[in-house]
Amino acid sequence: MEGNHSVMGLFSQRPFSERTATWLQQSGLHPLLARLYAARGLESPEELSLDLKQLLSPIELKNCISTASLLADILERKEPMLIVADYDCDGATACAVGLRGLRMLGGPETPIHFLVPNRFTMGYGLTPEVVELAAQQSPKPKYLITVDNGIASEAGVDRARELAMEVIVTDHHLPGDRLPKATAIVNPNQPGCTFPSKALAGVGVMFYLLVALRAELRKRGKFTNETQPKVENLLDLVALGTVADVAQLDRNNRVLVSNGLKRIRAGVSQPGIQALFQAAVRDPRKANTFDLGFAIGPRLNAAGRLADMTLGIRLLLTDNADEAMMIAQELDRINRERRGIETGMQEAALAHLAEDQLTGTIAQRTSICLWNPEWHQGVVGIVASRLKERFNRPAIVFAPADGSTGEELRGSGRSLTGFHLRDALDIVSKREPDLILKFGGHAMAAGLTIRKSDFEKFDVCFQEVASSLLTDELLERRHTHDGALQAFEFTPEIGDLLAEEIWGQGFPQPVFYGEFEITQQSLMKEKHLRLMLRPVGMAADNKPLSAVWFNRTQSLPAKAKLVYRLVTDRYQGQARVQLMIEAHDEGVGA
Repeated sequence: MEGNHSVMGLFSQRPFSERTATWLQQSGLHPLLARLYAARGLESPEELSLDLKQLLSPIELKNCISTASLLADILERKEPMLIVADYDCDGATACAVGLRGLRMLGGPETPIHFLVPNRFTMGYGLTPEVVELAAQQSPKPKYLITVDNGIASEAGVDRARELAMEVIVTDHHLPGDRLPKATAIVNPNQPGCTFPSKALAGVGVMFYLLVALRAELRKRGKFTNETQPKVENLLDLVALGTVADVAQLDRNNRVLVSNGLKRIRAGVSQPGIQALFQAAVRDPRKANTFDLGFAIGPRLNAAGRLADMTLGIRLLLTDNADEAMMIAQELDRINRERRGIETGMQEAALAHLAEDQLTGTIAQRTSICLWNPEWHQGVVGIVASRLKERFNRPAIVFAPADGSTGEELRGSGRSLTGFHLRDALDIVSKREPDLILKFGGHAMAAGLTIRKSDFEKFDVCFQEVASSLLTDELLERRHTHDGALQAFEFTPEIGDLLAEEIWGQGFPQPVFYGEFEITQQSLMKEKHLRLMLRPVGMAADNKPLSAVWFNRTQSLPAKAKLVYRLVTDRYQGQARVQLMIEAHDEGVGA
């Protein structure tokens, strides 16, 4: 039926038009994918194509063409440039794309280097301290190019000018009330930019600038269509940065990610990405968005969280497979260390919140703010994310800021859909002008610095803002699913079909809903529920399916309605279906 939509308590099926699904299916799409795509807003078969020629043009990206012309002049004059990167996966990939791309287009002798600030001593973005460090590089750069940062760096840009350096800002974060006085700003979220996709990650913005620069150099006769460097060879890096930064996967970003994944699957990605797949024990020939977001991205991010992202950027810049493998193994070790720290912090946070649960105050709160003198500021964002998922509340977690004589706390927050975290912090800062020392970010994630002595006051103010903006509906945990699978669809082929598609933020990975008989259940490593189950209605002579529910220890009844992802598990050459359980609908039939 048109607009099919069923609701079961807080479990609801994504609405979709059966007419659209039929149209998509008639164009040759698998029936299950046709239904899933219709539920994600695709309206015509033309939208299925993710070819590179479907990319939006750089012409509408404000200042992109003029900045490309400026870069072409800089390359011709061979003036020294320095890329100032951010310390996360998006910043690292944007830096590598910028360096590789500018050397590709300007020649290997292009005088360009990079600098990534230490997040613990220098904070985020192009601060005056970072600019002073940049001025000491040899040769001294004439131009600083920011990637994935800079839109809020008024003081840093002013300091660069004082030190006779010009700044080109490439960023995707939301601007503050005033823009920095940079020589050029390329950011789809700046005022007056009509670029149809506001969802480009920092690495996407840098890639667009290179595409425009290549066109400008072609116009100047430096190369022809046939002889021009292939900046598309950098799309594996663009895909990784876009997915790891949880950018909305609108069609334009899906085109970028799809083409990057094709390169990884074909074995022609950068040596650093190949090495990360090896370190993560993932098969690059079957690479998907889940790998990028949950296996490759975190290993690269670990360098910026606990050490220095220079290591991660070196990995993405090397063309030597042995060096890449050595760095990837070191990042894998750092990531294991990060996981250990995170587990300890999470346990401490949950113990603290358990007291609130006992007194009932956690249910009354619309936000979570925590800090602990023992916590590590490189991991606060991940812990905030875990708390947000567990309690369905916006969460901000603080740790002592390095280099602040113990007087400052640095926090990282994660939000719910419908609650714009950066805007909420902006409201707090306007109500209490001296409370937040600095902040930045976007709808779903933000960072900030406050005084330790102001933590309780901040907690109260943020809670007030959250209470005024969050409705009961937003605070209710909702499980949106894609309906039931038929008995014949529980196959490894369907698992592979789903894994090959481009899922992510704004184009969610499919989860299904169905009733199962639980034939067996046990605990794995004392903290994960392992199950054997059979869909109700499936013939009894069919072998039960394997399932796992991570971080759940409570057993299920003999019959249960479950929300799950369907994946294909390969072991010793055998492919089998596995269900990854995400929720149990206790409100009906169980």
